Amino acid sequence: MEIGINVIGWTGTVLLVGAYGMLTANRLSGTGALFQLMNLVGGLFLMLNSAYYGAWPSVGLNVVWLAIGIVGLLRASSAAAEPVPGPRVGD
Repeated sequence: MEIGINVIGWTGTVLLVGAYGMLTANRLSGTGALFQLMNLVGGLFLMLNSAYYGAWPSVGLNVVWLAIGIVGLLRASSAAAEPVPGPRVGD
């Protein structure tokens, strides 16, 4: 069980640091779904790892991180679903 929790924690760390690194290197958009998903899953995984070890301040931080990721992912999804404006009649 502990090995699995550690793998989850390290995976979360890689996702969060990877998302930030790719954003900084202009490889991802901060408003894009992939960036938001990486943050959401990374925060969730670190929250689970922290809870297992009783690191409650870290759990609290990752609950907030997770909430931000959910909002960001919902916004990215709704932005992707919006129709692209075409030429107006008469242009």
